[in-house]
This record gives sequence, C-alpha cells and structure tokens, in this order.
Amino acid sequence: MLAMKSLHRAWIVAAVAFVAILGAAGFRATPGVLITPLEDAFGWSRGTISLAVSVNLMLYGLCAPFAAALMDRFGMRRVVACALLLVATGSGLTVFMTASWQLIALWGVLVGLGTGSMALVFAATLTDRWFVRHRGLVTGVLTAGGATGQLIFLPVLAHLTQTQGWRWASVTVAAAALAVVPLVWFLLRDTPEEIGLTALGATEPVVRTPAEGAAARAVRVLRDAARTRRFWYLAVGFAICGASTNGLVGTHFIPAAHDHGMPETTAASLLAVIGVFDIAGTVVSGWLSDRVDPRLLLVVYYGLRGLSLLVLPRLFAATTEPSMLVFIVFYGLDWVATVPPTVALCRRIFGADGAVVFGWVFASHQVGAAVVATVAGVTRDHLGNYDLAWYGAGVLCLFAALMSSRIVTRVRDRREAGILVG
Repeated sequence: MLAMKSLHRAWIVAAVAFVAILGAAGFRATPGVLITPLEDAFGWSRGTISLAVSVNLMLYGLCAPFAAALMDRFGMRRVVACALLLVATGSGLTVFMTASWQLIALWGVLVGLGTGSMALVFAATLTDRWFVRHRGLVTGVLTAGGATGQLIFLPVLAHLTQTQGWRWASVTVAAAALAVVPLVWFLLRDTPEEIGLTALGATEPVVRTPAEGAAARAVRVLRDAARTRRFWYLAVGFAICGASTNGLVGTHFIPAAHDHGMPETTAASLLAVIGVFDIAGTVVSGWLSDRVDPRLLLVVYYGLRGLSLLVLPRLFAATTEPSMLVFIVFYGLDWVATVPPTVALCRRIFGADGAVVFGWVFASHQVGAAVVATVAGVTRDHLGNYDLAWYGAGVLCLFAALMSSRIVTRVRDRREAGILVG
C-alpha cells in the first residue's frame, strides 16, 4: 500500500502511453513483411507498393505538428484514442482490397493519419506535461515502445503471412490497435493538474493558458522556427534519419535480403533483433541526453550510421553471417537513438513551443522516409538491386553528422542565432 502511494501518477500515465505506442507499432512492422506477398498475390510492382508506404510515411510525419497542437486543444486521450481507431480501421479493411489504389487509400491515408496522430510528438508532449525530472529517460523509453512493437510483431506477422496468408497479418495489426483503445480512454490523463497533482519533479503546478487553434498554432510555430538556421539543421538531419531507417531499412531490408536468397522469416527475425537493440539504444540515449551535449550525440549517431550503411551491401547472403549480425546489433542501437537528443534540442532552443517544433522536425523525418521508400523501390525495379540506395543513404548520414555539429543552442547575438534575413 505504501509503495502504491509513493508511485507518482506520471509513471502510470507513461506506462499507458508505452502500451498505446506499442499497440500502434504493429503497422510499422507490416510493409517489409508484406511487400513480396502482395507482389505475388496481385502482381503489383515493388515501386507501386512502395508508393503506398511512402504516402503512409508522409502523412505519418505531416500529421505530427498538427497532432501536437490538437493534443494541446483537445487533450492527449481523445487524440490518441481516435488515432488508434484509424489504424485499426485502415489495417482491417485491407483484407477486402482488390486494387492498388485501395492499398494507397488504406495503408497510405487512413493508417498514415492514425499513426501520425500519435507519433513521436505524443512522447514529447507527454514528457513535457508530466515530467520535469527524468524527461530524457522517459522520452527514450516511450520512443522505444515503437521498437518493442516491432520486436513483438515482426516474427508473428512473418509467421502468419507464411502459414496463413497476408490477410491474417493485417487483421492481427488491426486487433492490436483496437485492444489498446479502452486502456487509453480510462487510464490516460492529459495533465497532472487535471487530477490535482504537479509534474514529477516540479515544485508547483503549471498554469496553462487556453490553447489557440491547433492549425493556427502549428503554422505559427513553423513560421517562427523556419526563420532560424537551427531549425533547418535539425529538420534536414532528421529527414536523413527517416530516410535511412523507416524509409530504407524498415521498408526494404526484408525484400533486399530475400533477393539474396534469405528466407523472409529469417530476414524478419533479423529486423526484429534490430528492435531488441533499438530499445536498449534509445533508453541509453535518453539517459545520455540528460547528461551529454545532444549535438555531440547526434554527430556520433549519424556518423556511425553512415559508415555502417556503406558496408551493408557486402553483408547480404542467403545465410546469416557473423558480419551481418554485427551490423544488426549496431544498427539497432543507433536506430532511434537520435530521437531523445533531437527532442532535447527542440525543447532547449524553442522552449514552450518545443513539442510542436519537434512535430515539424518529425514531419521532415517522414518526408525523407517517404521519398526514399519510393526511390529505393523504383531503384530495385530498374537496377535489379538496392546497392545504390544503401550507398546514397550512407553518404547522406555523414552529411547529417556535419550539420548536427553546426547547431547553436545558446543565442548570444543575432548572427549566432542564425536568423535568416529576407
């Protein structure tokens, strides 16, 4: 009883958020598993299927800044519950599709709107409201929820697809998202002040002013942030992050490995192992973000990721070699380790608008992912392999490391702030 009384409600809210992110993560594991089965079932090209993934990734990102503002206006609970219902509806209806435009409408539009409305800005908004102490750590843990979902869903979906068909995989994703809705509705709370508490580590309640219109605030924040070079360094770097993770490895690793003779279930298991180490890497990165200059962390993460992608084309084989396992472990540790330092920089530079700014930065992440998901698929259709995509992504990551080193966090004068004139 004493232990329960001493447990701050913030931890319960964070746990519910983790489960919600986990439930929505099922779809993030779906495209890589279903690309080849959909090719076989409908005769669609890899480029066509990749286009549906790109629409999803684009909306996943573009919804983020508006979702952050909507959470300020209507509350996290309502927004997240509606988002989960959209994911369940879009994934469930795919079992009835017969044409590629339906794949784009369901996978791309419906699921994209749903996942985008509770993307990483959900974690940023929740930690801003409920935590003063342990913010970086909790951001890392919540970010790892998506990786945990990948870990759980990838082997299950690959097995279901191989033994029962791709429709069972779609139904499983829909059921997982739907199952979390009651938990979110009854246990998630928007602010600690709503139930007479203060944020964990806060000394006094926060007085919250009425929120302006969600769309108006999102646009205003973008307009103000876009006048600074720091925003563009963050946004372009994070676009490259999305291109090299969700867009390339997350979407095309399984079919690329299958091109080299590796069974899809084996490739899916390797991608799930990335999820295992992603959890550890993200949590540690969150802990480090409370203690180390976030810019330095981004330089290291992007630089090492770029080098690893440059060697990846030589590692593919029909069997799992030790060199591939080394890549899997490293890439897992680095996968979304970039998120906690990026959130920390948005919060440090842009203050109260940090969560909405991160929403726009995350939108750029998904724009990068969407572009590369399609480009990589078209590259494979025309060249017969993904080598050019791997090498290009590696070079871009090295460029992202360079840009991250140039971010200014403290403004001493107009020139240092990087205000763009005109």
